[in-house]
Amino acid sequence: MSASLIQKYNVPGPRYTSYPTVPYWDEQTFSYQIWKDTLKKSFSESNAKEGISLYIHLPFCESMCTFCGCHKRITKNHSVEHPYIEALLKEWYLYCQLFDEKPIIKEIHLGGGTPTFFSIKNLEDLINGIFTSAKKATSYEFSFEGHPNNTTREHLQKLYDLGFRRVSFGVQDYSETVQKAIHRVQPFHNVAKVTLQAREIGYTSIGHDIIFGLPFQEIEDIVDTIEKTKSLQPDRLAFYSYAHVPWIKGNGQRGFKDEDVPKDEKKRMFYEVGKKILREKGYYEIGMDHFALETDSLYQSFENGSLHRNFMGYSSSKTQLMIGLGVSSISDSWYSFAQNEKNIEDYYQLLEWNKLPVVKGHFLTNEDLIIRKHILNLMCQFETSWENTSAYFEELPDVIIQLQEMQDDGLLTIEDKTIRIHEKGKPFIRNICMAFDLRLKRKIPENQLFSMTI
Repeated sequence: MSASLIQKYNVPGPRYTSYPTVPYWDEQTFSYQIWKDTLKKSFSESNAKEGISLYIHLPFCESMCTFCGCHKRITKNHSVEHPYIEALLKEWYLYCQLFDEKPIIKEIHLGGGTPTFFSIKNLEDLINGIFTSAKKATSYEFSFEGHPNNTTREHLQKLYDLGFRRVSFGVQDYSETVQKAIHRVQPFHNVAKVTLQAREIGYTSIGHDIIFGLPFQEIEDIVDTIEKTKSLQPDRLAFYSYAHVPWIKGNGQRGFKDEDVPKDEKKRMFYEVGKKILREKGYYEIGMDHFALETDSLYQSFENGSLHRNFMGYSSSKTQLMIGLGVSSISDSWYSFAQNEKNIEDYYQLLEWNKLPVVKGHFLTNEDLIIRKHILNLMCQFETSWENTSAYFEELPDVIIQLQEMQDDGLLTIEDKTIRIHEKGKPFIRNICMAFDLRLKRKIPENQLFSMTI
């Protein structure tokens, strides 16, 4: 990749886990009642046909990882576990009261925070409690995020017994220098142990998360991390760009200096070298920053055109309705988004009042729904089309004009009412999606809201 293209397109931009992105939600037109109405509408349209998804946020961590942009609370006090599980189940029961039939759950993802902060007993109570008011879809997919340092074989076995078949472990980087800088020290031995245990137990999809662009990271660290990762043969990999946003995350991302973080051409080289090695090892690039073996469901969904992207990231299991449980969780009814209270004490208080802990959201207009579909197509299949008149919107000619420069740079092709992203354009997928982002164009932020695209 040429330095001139990196310099040209390396600008702040969203990662598009949603459209509109959270800073551009119209909170003035959103209401608690709108959320409930769209939720019930989506449930009636999708429950029997495809089921629903649950994202459950487990926010507690025993220590602060300074690379992390997730919502968490740092504590070593495990007495916080039980009240939080009780609150999650109370929230779920409030949702179930809105439905006229039992929810059919197709997908559950436990995220964090650190889900394996919680005891086996509390995790079992959570999942069993969910299914007192729900049933599993015929073809379901349950997954969780495990910390290699505290995920035990007992965790893996119990969650497997409860129906979980996919687990992802946060690796980040194996360099001791990098690990100390990001306050996430975990030796290769720990990762190898839990990976092999998961495979022995029978997990069908084991993932590792690797991050490039971390402080003090060098190219040899990327190569070493990927080589060690390949020796364990995870089924899928997330090879993320570190999002350096200390102005948003505060002290959590101030454990090192800005100049310690690789940037621009150097940072992008990390990805290009890593991608080349991964391809040689049999991993295929899926969407943005994800790789999978041919045998993994993520690759298969990409090949058959069913890959989906939402607030949980890429998924091989699309549902129209996703409910987020727990502090800061975001729900998606397709017609509207809703985010929960971020403060745990306030979250508890709303539930005490028998109220869903939703504090803000966005009702999607017809224009939003069209733009959202184009961005999903680009993010999941590297192409989009407006051959169907329902995919046309008034500003589309302006979008095409803006994309013409990217076509001239060899990043994409525009023809036959279709946009196709080239291999050369995949690193700039966020920039391409930004051309469709009408809300961003209409209100350019005065301050930097997003991480850099490269």
